Amino acid sequence: MDRRKFLKQSSLASSLFFVPSFVKAFEQVASSDLGFKRLVIIQLSGGNDGLNTVVPFRNDLYYKERPTLAIPKNQMIRLNDELGLHPSLTPLKRLYDNGYLSIINNVGYPNPVRSHFRSMDIWQTVTDSDKFSQSGWLGRYLDHYGKQPYSAIEVDESLSLALKGERFNGIATQNPAILHNLSKDPYFKNISRHQNDAHLSEHNLGYLYKTMIEAQSSAKYIYETSKTATSLQQYPDNKFGKQLKTVAQFINSGLDTKVFYTSLGGFDTHVNQLNTQKRLLKTYADGIESFVEDLKANHSFKDTLVLTFSEFGRRVKQNANVGTDHGTANNVFVIGSHLKKQGLYNQAPSLSNLDDNGDLKFEIDFRTIYATVLNKWLDIDDQTILNKSFNQLDFI
Repeated sequence: MDRRKFLKQSSLASSLFFVPSFVKAFEQVASSDLGFKRLVIIQLSGGNDGLNTVVPFRNDLYYKERPTLAIPKNQMIRLNDELGLHPSLTPLKRLYDNGYLSIINNVGYPNPVRSHFRSMDIWQTVTDSDKFSQSGWLGRYLDHYGKQPYSAIEVDESLSLALKGERFNGIATQNPAILHNLSKDPYFKNISRHQNDAHLSEHNLGYLYKTMIEAQSSAKYIYETSKTATSLQQYPDNKFGKQLKTVAQFINSGLDTKVFYTSLGGFDTHVNQLNTQKRLLKTYADGIESFVEDLKANHSFKDTLVLTFSEFGRRVKQNANVGTDHGTANNVFVIGSHLKKQGLYNQAPSLSNLDDNGDLKFEIDFRTIYATVLNKWLDIDDQTILNKSFNQLDFI
């Protein structure tokens, strides 16, 4: 096989798999015993408006700053005498009532950045706002604690920075059957016959050959393991629902994967926010409820923790287009059956004590949430992954 043909088709490998060639040395037999804890991350991309998600309906400033955008008191789902949920989040209220939901308010980080890409990088790499990193926090988890190349899977077309490590990366796939069929392409079989060619060691082609060979075995394992799980649970007929259905299939089949990553986009609501957010929050809540019911029916919910975040919140004051512009602090949802502090974790944000830009002041550093999840849920040293020590919270 000549080099030109190989390079022309190497994009097939990059779309299939994202793990370096020496990953075999990293593979070990992972435990699939009862108690194999899993973490599911859901990213609400675009900056979800937290004030219209968890609504401070007793605060007159909320209605003053949002005369046409605020959620009416008679429409929201009351949680207590101060806060309520957006009316699209009825399924979350059921989780709340069952003790499966913890809502953490005022989450952010020092010196906030209002750029989507930069703020998302900060959340995914766990760096200070004036520093940069090429590795994500879950990628570093793989570097230190991953037991298989598929210890972390993103159910999407491409891999987020969060799952890219310094030595190892996670896998991105939307469909295990498609991944498996792609790995059976005759091109890969041809590669197998050339993997020991002497000239390959002289350049980077050897690295790419081995990477694609690893892809074949991993794709086969993911497909053959995940297809053993069946579910009668109905999911919403949308991309997000399909993502969660795939994650549930992976979990219920006993796949040796500790971390799953998914996303729901479209939350950058500068214009006509009401209808857009209503639709997106319904998509999120309906999908989550189906996902939880699926896991419960298969006795795997008890070993699963779900964390939902958005890169930043929105401004307190609505804009001239009946929308909101980029803000700072936001709420985070934690879903599971072993929550130590259920319901509302902390107080509503202050709307009178704002920063110089008229934005919310954060109270809880998001990195303390990550540290808590790593230490108390995944039972690993959080400082090794986050590169510094953070206080532990008590929601789990």
